Amino acid sequence: MYIAAVKVVFILCTPKSPSRRTNLASLRILPLATSRLLVIAAACKLNGYSVSSELTVPTRSKSKSGKRRERHLHARGKAARSSVRIPLSKRDKLAGQWFAKLVALQARLRGPGGCPWDREQTHDSLRKFLIEETYEVLDAMDSGDPRKFYSELGDLLLQVIFHSILAEEDGRFTISDVIESIHEKMVRRHPHVFGTVRAKDSAAVLKNWEQIKAEERAAEGKNNPSAPSPVPDSILGGVPRSLPAVLEAYQLTRRASHVGFDWDSINGIFDKLDEERRELSDIVPASAAAEKKSPSPGARVEEETGDLLFVGVNIARYLGVDPEIALKKANLKFKLRFQWMESASRREGTPFAEQPRARMEELWNESKTKV
Repeated sequence: MYIAAVKVVFILCTPKSPSRRTNLASLRILPLATSRLLVIAAACKLNGYSVSSELTVPTRSKSKSGKRRERHLHARGKAARSSVRIPLSKRDKLAGQWFAKLVALQARLRGPGGCPWDREQTHDSLRKFLIEETYEVLDAMDSGDPRKFYSELGDLLLQVIFHSILAEEDGRFTISDVIESIHEKMVRRHPHVFGTVRAKDSAAVLKNWEQIKAEERAAEGKNNPSAPSPVPDSILGGVPRSLPAVLEAYQLTRRASHVGFDWDSINGIFDKLDEERRELSDIVPASAAAEKKSPSPGARVEEETGDLLFVGVNIARYLGVDPEIALKKANLKFKLRFQWMESASRREGTPFAEQPRARMEELWNESKTKV
């Protein structure tokens, strides 16, 4: 995403050419990252990677090697669809080497003489890209295209590296902290694998998971008394308020269900849905009659509408459906059908907005058979 050149050359250690002999420390790729890159360079050398390297960004090559790569990816795609594990190649086994190269590359872009755009970025300016790349990963996942999927995952990985480098510049943490943190967390949250705890099924695993997270939050609160935490031991304490509302509702109800606070059957949630629908229906006429002159009816309608939506999220969660993904697909379906209606209306010689409501309904029903 950030690399426009076809070839990016970066030096990690002493080049083979004596005329270009350069010490890593003299490059000062990052004022606070030199020692980190020395470690990366050492790791690359241990993995058999030439420490004076030229990184070629893949292109749509028509060469024999490019065609072989296309056949390899096609075979991988077929293997993935048939649930067959892909045999690891020599290249795949050196994934750590590629990760080190990527960290060094991004550090170079941030360093003196690097990319002006990269050097201007901050954590705040990258927020939108982090969200954007996450949704692009989801789109790629839905596409079923393995090349698109791994490419978008790479863009998301770059965001993690970018933020880590920015944090290292500020003396806050490094990419090593990020990796070590998640490694320790996964070991700690899987005591049924790495410890003596028993878990007979995935439900027990999830229950243990939430309890461990609650204990972690409680310990964090003790270590940081100034941190805002109205209910330190709450299972729901770690759900960020900054999440989109649908995802927040999903996370709240999911975590509550993991400790046994859940409906006995889907029918109970359907009954709750009917209850919330009736409550909203009972107040809508009064709100309409008031013509929004009083703020109270509007606030009440908003509250009851929220309750109705919350139940809808609960239904999705109970059925094992991610409501955000389901709603995104419903949005796409509506968009495609509406655009089909617009096209059909144009073929009739009438702008869609000028069609009578009855004709709009006819076109909508017809679109269901077309899209």
